Amino acid sequence: MAIRTNPIFYALLLAAGILLFSPGFGWAQEGLISGSQDGAIEIEADNGIEWLRDLQQYRAYGNATAKRGTVTVIADTLVAYYREEDGRQVIFRLDAEGNVIIKSDGSEAFGDKAVYHLDKKVAVLVGKDLQVVTDRGTITAEESMEYWEEKRIIVARGNALAIQNERRLKAGVLTAFIEPGEEGQSSRVTRIDATSGVHISTPTDIVTGKEGVYNVPEEKATICGKVKITRGSNQLNGECAVVNMLTGRSTLQGKSAGDKVKGLILQTQ
Repeated sequence: MAIRTNPIFYALLLAAGILLFSPGFGWAQEGLISGSQDGAIEIEADNGIEWLRDLQQYRAYGNATAKRGTVTVIADTLVAYYREEDGRQVIFRLDAEGNVIIKSDGSEAFGDKAVYHLDKKVAVLVGKDLQVVTDRGTITAEESMEYWEEKRIIVARGNALAIQNERRLKAGVLTAFIEPGEEGQSSRVTRIDATSGVHISTPTDIVTGKEGVYNVPEEKATICGKVKITRGSNQLNGECAVVNMLTGRSTLQGKSAGDKVKGLILQTQ
């Protein structure tokens, strides 16, 4: 379950930059997002773009598309909220509403609505069929997906599920920690914390527990808290388990050295 890709929510941050630095809109602001402010910018909307001065908003309607470099944001409506500061317009929030698709470097995120809070540098994607699809796998969630720019984490909430091939990691909340790649390389997820109930399935085993940590480079998950390992009719119980997601091997451990573990192994005919 190796996950190595640019964080998809970074695309939303760049999408904010598409609007903020667009010469067509006349918005100018520095230091709001990381990344280059150079390069061609393209904004399109089938049903027009308007400035709602009384609401301090800009809106783009109908298959609204914002493109900058390798990033594309598509939605039924794009809405930018601003406030007046020292005689200039400062964008503090960007919404993408309806059939949202965010594309970046081969990754795609889907949801009903995406919101980027520029002051807090937090992007949130919500909707009925939340998912992030990459060439390495898929992450889904039922409640929300968040990207915290300064903390460099992605949080998937509500029956969050990471899938790659036949391996699955599911929990109430999955938190992915991101490290920047070396020069010329993509950022990568190095660790995923799973909380609020954990369920791992491989072609051979099912492992459940209260919480866990997945070491992505080593492809090993450590699960703790009333752990159960089930393989066919056999079951092992203990406090912690180490699961090799690549080989499918699971090792049951006690809470501390010397603790007993229990197993029920049924004979086969």
